[in-house]
Amino acid sequence: MYLTTLHLRSFRNYLEQRVHFQAQKTIILGNNAQGKSNLLEAVELLATLKSHRSFKDRDLVLKGANLAQVSATIKRLYNQHELSILFRVSGRRTLELNQEILRRQIDFLGTLNAVQFSSNDLDLVRGTPEYRRHWLDLLLVQLEPLYSYILHQYQQVLKQRNALLKQHKEHTYSDFSSELPSSLQLWDQQLAETGSRVTRRRARVIERLAPLAEAWHNQITSNSERLEIKYAPNVTCAYDQPQQVQQAFLDKLEQRRIPEFQLGTTVVGPHRDDLEFSINQTSAKFYGSQGQQRTLVLSLKLAELQLIEEVIGEPPLLLLDDVLAELDPTRQSQLLQVIQERYQTLITTTHLASFAEPWLKNAQILTVKEGKID
Repeated sequence: MYLTTLHLRSFRNYLEQRVHFQAQKTIILGNNAQGKSNLLEAVELLATLKSHRSFKDRDLVLKGANLAQVSATIKRLYNQHELSILFRVSGRRTLELNQEILRRQIDFLGTLNAVQFSSNDLDLVRGTPEYRRHWLDLLLVQLEPLYSYILHQYQQVLKQRNALLKQHKEHTYSDFSSELPSSLQLWDQQLAETGSRVTRRRARVIERLAPLAEAWHNQITSNSERLEIKYAPNVTCAYDQPQQVQQAFLDKLEQRRIPEFQLGTTVVGPHRDDLEFSINQTSAKFYGSQGQQRTLVLSLKLAELQLIEEVIGEPPLLLLDDVLAELDPTRQSQLLQVIQERYQTLITTTHLASFAEPWLKNAQILTVKEGKID
């Protein structure tokens, strides 16, 4: 998989910019707040239709403009594709694949695959469960584009159920129990059905990802530390049995009925899932050193690359956002050894001095200043 061109129009701080990629490694050089990360964000959006930097499309549009567009040409193993996303300050996006407007997101997803690694990814270890769920969901969207529809279904059901609970928050459980069969039972069933689909897919992907990350961690630490990754679902059961998963949801909803009425919100479901990381059977979040946490995140990212390649049959892009300065020479060397010429890599940096010589060899260097590339 190779990104040949990227075209930005009124996107973030870029008025009009076309980039031609001519090497397996592209170093994007510039001071802070010049637009380096915006380039990687554009690629991330083409891969996942999501940004880890913004949840609102209007934030992606250049100030003073009403529309923004991100377009790219991708070479894959057996074909070539043209991708385009049109963002609006108000209104829905327009997605195009090979100059054809698409009605469904799942027809767009999976055309470009990318793994993003930034200095903010330490939040995978020490951040909130929401950050870890978001990361896991973006990975799943690339492996199984249908997952974006499944997750959207769940979120819509959750929204409707929360609205009902909020509406009756002032009632006591005994007051509300007579209404339960007609008003809440339907949403319970839909939450269990859609939530079980999310939970089962998250469980399966962690089952595949964890051994890969643990193997990379062993290699990087020369077997001196043992990494363990566990899925911590809000609803626990045997995930290879769909009916059992749904029943486990329904049972827990019944158990948590009173707290839900009191809080006016749903407290059962995959929107409360988490991941647990331990090093030598000790919590990496609370007791891991910064070096250990960085090694853990590097192992996760290498596992992401490997898993996506195994599933789709060709190497994804690797996006490194100001991350090399965070890695010591040993970890830089480990990352370079894995990448070699296998993965097309886009790397942002403020100084070339932070690179070891092998990173600069045969790299294309682009300089960014105030939303313009030389």
